[in-house]
Amino acid sequence: MDIAQAYLSNDKDMIKFQYGDHIIRFRGPHSLEYFTDIKEWDNGYIVVMAKYRHNQKPEEEYIDLLPILKDLYIDASKFLEPIREVRLDYDKY
Repeated sequence: MDIAQAYLSNDKDMIKFQYGDHIIRFRGPHSLEYFTDIKEWDNGYIVVMAKYRHNQKPEEEYIDLLPILKDLYIDASKFLEPIREVRLDYDKY
């Protein structure tokens, strides 16, 4: 696994963010089907396109990892600093 890359995927409403050996899972909307694209990564803030059951076309969504990391007592600045890119990865489920 490239040290500069993290991976995003979901299994129904459970979103998975993986970086190295760290896997963070958190709840997303119940109607989330899957992510179609990652538009932007900005040090913990992710702009994604997401496909929902109620809409034919993907919608732009935003994921802010900072409050999630804080709730898990993870030092966000140290954890996020080496990540240069986030990619979709559905092969790991």
